[in-house]
Amino acid sequence: MSKERVIVGMSGGVDSSVAAYLLKQQGYDVVGLFMRNWNDAQVTLEDECPWIDDSRDAMMVAEQLGIPFQVIDFSESYKKRIVDYMFSEYEQGRTPNPDVLCNREIKFDLFLQEALKLGADKVATGHYVRKDVMKLSNEQEEYRLLRGIDSNKDQSYFLCQLNQYQLSKALFPIGELQKSKVREIAQEIDLVTAEKKDSQGLCFIGKVSLPEFLQQQLKPKKGKVIEIADTHPEVLAYAKQIQDQPNAEGAIKRLKLNPEMGDVIGEHRGAHYYTRGQRRGLDIGGKPKPLFVLQTDVENNLIYVGQGEDHPALLYRGLTITSEDVHILRDRGIDLSDNRHIYSTQIRYRQKPFDSHIERNSGGDIIVVFSELQKNVTPGQFVTLYNQEELLISGVIS
Repeated sequence: MSKERVIVGMSGGVDSSVAAYLLKQQGYDVVGLFMRNWNDAQVTLEDECPWIDDSRDAMMVAEQLGIPFQVIDFSESYKKRIVDYMFSEYEQGRTPNPDVLCNREIKFDLFLQEALKLGADKVATGHYVRKDVMKLSNEQEEYRLLRGIDSNKDQSYFLCQLNQYQLSKALFPIGELQKSKVREIAQEIDLVTAEKKDSQGLCFIGKVSLPEFLQQQLKPKKGKVIEIADTHPEVLAYAKQIQDQPNAEGAIKRLKLNPEMGDVIGEHRGAHYYTRGQRRGLDIGGKPKPLFVLQTDVENNLIYVGQGEDHPALLYRGLTITSEDVHILRDRGIDLSDNRHIYSTQIRYRQKPFDSHIERNSGGDIIVVFSELQKNVTPGQFVTLYNQEELLISGVIS
C-alpha cells in the first residue's frame, strides 16, 4: 500500500521545517514546496527576510530531512490576487489584511491546486492551528478549525476565510505544540532553521517597506492634517452614546468628522497612506499627548487626528459585516439569527479576545455588538467569531 503524499508549504522558517519533519516521522511521503510570491527587491528590506535566503534555507532543511524539494513561482498571481487588491483597498481608505488573503487565495487555492497536480493527497503548513472532524448522521464529514494550543502563537485568525474543501485537504502538524517545543525539536535534530527568527513580513515575501510599496501605484498627494479635540460637543455626544450600551443600530452609528470640527495643524503626503489608530509617520510634534489618526477622508484627502490613545473617536461599540462578506466555516449548527449566543471575538491578530453577540438586519448584514468598547475598528480588516476554541464566522469589516 502506497504512502499518503503530503506536500508541505516550506517558507524557510522553523515552523514549516518542523512540520515537514513531523510528517515524515509519521510515515507520510513528504515533499517540500517553496512559493515564490514576489520578484521586486526594491520594496523589500533585504536584511529582514529576503525570499532568496528563505528558499535556500527551505532547500537545506529538505536535504537534511531527505525529502524532494521544489520552488514554484506564484508572483504573477500574487500580484493580481493580493497586491492589486491591497492597492485598491488603500486607495479607498481601507486597510486590508494581505496574510488572510494569501492563505485563502494562494496557499490553500493555487498552492493546493499545484500540489494535487503533483500527486498530493494533502497539503500541510506550519500554522499554529488545529482541525478536527465531525461525523454527521448521513455519513458525511464536517471540519472544524480550532485555535492552536499555544495561545501566544495561535494563527487561526489568518485562516478565517478557508472553506470546507480547503480544510479537508489541510494538515497542521504543529498545531498541538507550543512554540518552545517546536524550537526544541528543531534543535534536537540540528535543523539549519532552529534559531532563525520568525518572519514578520508579508506572506512568503518578507519584511516590506509599506510606504515605498504603496508608492508603486499610489502617488503622494499633499493634504491637511486636522486635529479634533476630545472635548468637542459632537465627540462628547458620541462618547456618551457608545458608553450607554446601545442597541445594534446605535452600536454601529459612527462619528462623522468634518473640517469645521477642528484645526489644521500640518500636512500629510496622502490620506491613502494612513490607517485608523496609526501613530507613526505623522511627523507632527509639540503636543501634550501623542497624536493618533482618528479617521481618513481619501475623497477629500484629509486626515483627522486626536491626542491620546483613549480619544473617544478611536473607540467603537460594534461593526458591520455586509451580507456578501459573511463567511461561515461550516454549515451545520450555526444560527445567525440567535442574538443571545456570546462569541469570543477578534478584530486583529494577537488581540486579546473579547465577548460579543450578533444581530442580523433585514438585508442579511451581520451586526457584531461588543460587550465592551474596542479601539481602532478598521474597515478592510477581518473580524473573527469563535465558539470557545472553534472559529465559526469571519468577515470583512465594512
